Amino acid sequence: MPSYKLAKSQRTVGLGLTLCAFHTVYPQAMASLLSQPYGHLSALLLLLCVAPIFYLTGLAVYRIFFHPLAKHPGPLVAKVTDLYSTYHAWKGDRHIDFWRCHEQYGPIVRFGPSSLSFNSATALKEIYGFKANVRKGDFYLAFPATKDSFSTHSAVDKATHARKRRVLSHAFSDSAIKSMEKYILSHVRQLCTNLGEKGAGSRNNLFAPEKSGRVWSEAKNMSLQADYTTFDIMGDLCFGKAFGMLERPDNRFAIDLISNAAHRHLMCGTYLPLHEYHIDKLLFRKIAGMRERYMQFSKGQAAERMQMGEDVNRKDFFYHLLKAKDPETGKGFSTPELWGESNLLIIAGSDTTSTALAASIFYLVHNSRVLAKLAAEVRAAFSDVEEICGGATLSKLQYLRACLDEAMRMSPSVGGLLPRQVLHGGMEVEGHKLPEGTVVGVPHYGIQHNPAYHPEPFEYKPERWIPGSEPDITSESVNVAQSAFCPFSIGPRGCIGKCKHTSSPQACLRQRH
Repeated sequence: MPSYKLAKSQRTVGLGLTLCAFHTVYPQAMASLLSQPYGHLSALLLLLCVAPIFYLTGLAVYRIFFHPLAKHPGPLVAKVTDLYSTYHAWKGDRHIDFWRCHEQYGPIVRFGPSSLSFNSATALKEIYGFKANVRKGDFYLAFPATKDSFSTHSAVDKATHARKRRVLSHAFSDSAIKSMEKYILSHVRQLCTNLGEKGAGSRNNLFAPEKSGRVWSEAKNMSLQADYTTFDIMGDLCFGKAFGMLERPDNRFAIDLISNAAHRHLMCGTYLPLHEYHIDKLLFRKIAGMRERYMQFSKGQAAERMQMGEDVNRKDFFYHLLKAKDPETGKGFSTPELWGESNLLIIAGSDTTSTALAASIFYLVHNSRVLAKLAAEVRAAFSDVEEICGGATLSKLQYLRACLDEAMRMSPSVGGLLPRQVLHGGMEVEGHKLPEGTVVGVPHYGIQHNPAYHPEPFEYKPERWIPGSEPDITSESVNVAQSAFCPFSIGPRGCIGKCKHTSSPQACLRQRH
């Protein structure tokens, strides 16, 4: 049953309870009121005032005590209304709230009237796996690419998503990413310049810092530097041009646009009436306004790139999008769909990658032992900074990958829950039979801080990913940790660009060391 039909049935039950309660509590009062002059008008006004209270009370009673998910624990307000999630989405701590709820209520938490959060590796596979009887939740309907189209990210229909993903896969193939590596490295060099690495001596002195005579450069906000770096990389990889954020402030306004657009999407997705009736424009004017500006910005970038067509000197992502055809249907993307993919690529290609990069740098500079160990590994593998590029030598840097994975475990780019909606026929998760229309998911931050899979979950410990690196780190313990590691999600809806997300932070980290 679609979620809107499920909600309608719940409202019907609530209305029934309302009428029963009203008839039971006020029969004599109503009879007396109707006998008075203008009694019918007074009764109607009273009914209009009192009925909503009884209706909402009846609905709340049903959802708390008689709903099919009533047996599952969770915050009381969350059992009654999805506005509980909206509040935490607005506050910005939804991922923390999921973790707190699982700490308090256990492995299964009811975080909405028809929504359950699971905190286990078994549920992760059952919900997001290829055989799961689910589709993307109605949450994604708040992310329309344009008025009449959806992007690969926001497409709810399975067939539509599969078609878009097949076309998009050409742009994210290993060969396509490899062909763009030189552009990634050029921006990494600019980042190093910004941080003052070329302030004294040659770049080769990175490998002999005690002999370079360098002095410290001025302090930098590494979160912003990560934003600028990944946005510039995304511009080159997607639109055939860099935005120059690392070098000048002209286009840095786009960072705030992306942040507000993502914030708006999250709030409206958790409570669709905000999107459907444009209530967000009244309650969150600044956020809604910034989101509109972002949509125009992304559309403009797509339009500019489309004018260039396929006759370009580099095969960026848009080159593949313009050229690629679905092998099954022979169709490519329409113009509105290209606008939608532009919207997606900007957010998914920059914001999430910058989170991984900023988190990696944060944890490294706060863990000197790990930093020294990583620097030793990189410097032992390369004699010159310009040797560092993709290939066999880089793939052998086991500790570098472990550092990046550990940062993404502790601070996943998407920390909350990616909702899936149970389809006709229902499904079973962790032994619990769930009816059609139930929203289910596994919160990334929650499961990646679950000590059952990651002992000492708040400790930055890259060794947990390398068997034999410590006496208690075995192949079995690494497998357990990997079973609950999902920074890119898993299954048919997993992140198609995960190779790009890992290559950019790796390039930055290895050249920094």
